[in-house]
Amino acid sequence: MATVWDGQKGAEELAAAALASEILSRADRDVTFMVHLVGESQNLLVRHFVVFIETELAKRGISYGAHPLLRPFIETHARELTDFVLQGIGLRHQFGLQALETMVGDPSRLLRVDLWDSLESHINDAQRHFASGVGGLQRILVQIETDV
Repeated sequence: MATVWDGQKGAEELAAAALASEILSRADRDVTFMVHLVGESQNLLVRHFVVFIETELAKRGISYGAHPLLRPFIETHARELTDFVLQGIGLRHQFGLQALETMVGDPSRLLRVDLWDSLESHINDAQRHFASGVGGLQRILVQIETDV
């Protein structure tokens, strides 16, 4: 019985090795690496957007004291804007296996400049998007106040 099991295991290992080889033969077009910001960087973005949203709302006379559900709204939207930036960075910075293998010079410095440009652009886009829709929130809050 042990011999049959060993034979099946060997066939499974061969099939796995063949599949791994087949996938890697397509690596130049199918394998990509994406930039993903984690940890303190994510937290910095969230805190930035919380302050940004608070400032935008304050410009329109919307404050925490007047609206008890405002804090969850701000935190939720700050995380959504952060996700927008992080997703955009990830999609913008995909590197194929061949590109990583053939980079020359100081790729980390080039990546930093490219990442900075993308981060700045995505943060600005997220802020503009939020600011363009704040008027709708203001109308909703006024409506809630008049209904109460």
